[in-house]
Amino acid sequence: MNSTFVNHIMSKNMLTVDKSTSLQQAALNMRKSNVGCVIVTENTKPTGIVTERDFVTKVAAEGRPLFTHINEVMSSPLITISPEETIWKAAEMMKEKGIHKLVVKKNKKIIGIVTATDIIKIASLGSDSQIHQICDQILLRMKQ
Repeated sequence: MNSTFVNHIMSKNMLTVDKSTSLQQAALNMRKSNVGCVIVTENTKPTGIVTERDFVTKVAAEGRPLFTHINEVMSSPLITISPEETIWKAAEMMKEKGIHKLVVKKNKKIIGIVTATDIIKIASLGSDSQIHQICDQILLRMKQ
């Protein structure tokens, strides 16, 4: 089976907001851009990420006001992966860290994002035999 690399499946459609952006404005921007997360910046430098799950667990569940600055709920530091890494490595990192999104970084610059959904989509494109091989690999890795 050929290896698929992060740069083959990553999305370049990323949304960034300044750390002082309100939760409500960030949510509106996410809805308008149809994305599931936002990269938080400080002086244009990426410093964290806020996902839809963060809006559930850190905003709604904690009753935070919507005018709260987004940096108060962001996850930091960013967990990143190289675009030349395999999707297997991305999946392993997501499993180890308990996350569903990885920021793709090349030469200290953010160039995209890869999600668990992206990995699932690529797995579903193969033939049945390829899917069986992928499932076997996943099961072998889970046993380790």
